[in-house]
Amino acid sequence: WTELVVYRDISLHNFSTRLWEQLVHFHIMWLTHWLFLWVGTMPHLCNLAVALCSHYDSIPVSTSLLRDTCAPVTSTDLTRHLARKTNKQMFVSYNLQNTDSNLTLLVKHRIKEEMEAYPEKF
Repeated sequence: WTELVVYRDISLHNFSTRLWEQLVHFHIMWLTHWLFLWVGTMPHLCNLAVALCSHYDSIPVSTSLLRDTCAPVTSTDLTRHLARKTNKQMFVSYNLQNTDSNLTLLVKHRIKEEMEAYPEKF
């Protein structure tokens, strides 16, 4: 009996930006076939969504794994969007109390900028 163990590195990437007078932090954890993205201003995990691409539909399948008062719909939408962009299973925890769609667009734009600047992190 021989067991082959393959270790994969976990890559971490952090960045922050000021959006609407608040400092928003982004934490990305990457492992071969999936990404975890945490977005927030304070160290909270008040929701978690997952999405993955399907061979049967062009829109990734998504669901909320942990739901709380802050932005559960935004988490699933952002998770679906990023799964489509990266073609990976995506976990997102979006922890901003302000669910204004304009702020969400700014968050998406900042993530897009980071993806273009550091594609190896995504």
